[in-house]
Amino acid sequence: MAKPMPEGNFQMVAKTFYGLEEVLAEELRNLGAMRVETARRAVSFYGDKGFLYKANLCLRTALSVLVPLKTDKVASETQLYRSVYNLPWERYLTSRDTLAVDATVASEIFTNSHYVTLRVKDAIVDRIRDKMNARPDIDRDDPSLKVNVHLADRTLTLSLDSSLGLHRRGYRQATNIAPINEVLAAGLVLLSGWRGQTNLMDPMCGSGTLLIEAAMVAANIPACIHKKRFGFESWKDFDPPLFEKIKEVSLRKMRDPGIRILGRDKAPSALAKAAENITAAGLEDFIGLSRQDFFHSRRPEEGAWTLLFNPPYGQRLEVDEREFYKRIGDTLKTAYPDTVAWMITGSKEGLKSLGLRTSRSIPLMNANLESRLVKYELYTGSRKTPKTSSPQNPEAEAQA
Repeated sequence: MAKPMPEGNFQMVAKTFYGLEEVLAEELRNLGAMRVETARRAVSFYGDKGFLYKANLCLRTALSVLVPLKTDKVASETQLYRSVYNLPWERYLTSRDTLAVDATVASEIFTNSHYVTLRVKDAIVDRIRDKMNARPDIDRDDPSLKVNVHLADRTLTLSLDSSLGLHRRGYRQATNIAPINEVLAAGLVLLSGWRGQTNLMDPMCGSGTLLIEAAMVAANIPACIHKKRFGFESWKDFDPPLFEKIKEVSLRKMRDPGIRILGRDKAPSALAKAAENITAAGLEDFIGLSRQDFFHSRRPEEGAWTLLFNPPYGQRLEVDEREFYKRIGDTLKTAYPDTVAWMITGSKEGLKSLGLRTSRSIPLMNANLESRLVKYELYTGSRKTPKTSSPQNPEAEAQA
């Protein structure tokens, strides 16, 4: 028999990317969450108001933390409207506040997510107008209250979004083309098992997101310590002293990682953006940058090193993918002995061209691209591998 839930605890749902569910669940357990259960792109758990604040501040692989308000069965537009309208929205929103609605729909009855969003918004606004004789405004970017709608077949779930986008860490001032999402970057670090036990390098660092997320892991810095605002800060029951105490306790757990974190890139413009972001994150003492073309680089001599990088592929790659990835493989084999290399890519042809045996392959989604985080263990003398050995097939590796 399950233990009774302590008073003041309630259910929450943390959303994430496909492939990061177990990592997020582990994060939640380490923070002290109760009844942690994974689902597709989500993890449900229980905690109190203070834990809601801590989850938003500290979780690295959550896109948002939702607080479910209601689950209902709806089979028509009228039922959808009435179900939403009947919630006492005046407990959460006044006519002077602003509102945003975000909907995820997978239903044969409701086939247009934009229309569902509009009907839910109308129902909430109509309820506030009927109760307060005035309508709240809509603000998609920075609302007082953000409502999440999940409609699977006929099952409607309405939740409050306490986060306003946990990928918006607050440190990214400048970006390159198609920068990696901060949540995914943190997920790559945690999936690799790296926690600061070796030096780390991103040899194609771009605007520095992977470096920053890795440094925050190694130094145990809360992921969203620089975030400008959370959704719960506009809620009527927001407790500022409690939130400040949560931040103070979390910051006390920071540590000096005692290792080197290095970013390299051949483009001066990329390094300038990385430097700006690293400074905004307050990590300039932990992360070093240098201009270097990966294909003309070598492994630093001192210490144990882990590589973690996101090479260009698809629309970001203006050269032949097979040739480009072959050059990556050749450089790793000849210039980076005794190194563990992790790389995320959506290029299946590129992976086949690397000429390296994968020791691990993890399927992920990078935006809308099916991708893999692959691991290569490079040893001194690996350049002497007999020619008869063939590259590991990443698809077969994933199935093994």
